[in-house]
Amino acid sequence: QVQLVESGGGLVQAGGSLTLSCAVSGRTLSRYTIAWVRQAPGTEREFVGRITWIGGLTSYADSVQGRFTISKNNAENTVYLQMNSLRPEDTAVYYCAATTIYGARSLHLYNDWGQGTQVTVSS
Repeated sequence: QVQLVESGGGLVQAGGSLTLSCAVSGRTLSRYTIAWVRQAPGTEREFVGRITWIGGLTSYADSVQGRFTISKNNAENTVYLQMNSLRPEDTAVYYCAATTIYGARSLHLYNDWGQGTQVTVSS
């Protein structure tokens, strides 16, 4: 089990950029894959992207491919979500989540979740 704490959300204009952070704590982080997930009001949670702790392999949803980038800092046990060219439809609560299933994209495989951080993109 790991603990995850997101930060960095806020209000940004369309076309702008924002970087979210996910501080991860716990033992044996190398076993984990960390995902970013978002949920807009009245919708289901949506996979945004993920990064494997070993190898740093990334995968993204089609809706954010080319605009969002996930990276990590092993020394600080932090995963980042760099969001560029933001659109109003990116407005959501953004969560980071962890799984021991290497490279997983299915949200039901993620057992540990942060509390979320709100991102609002104005038009």
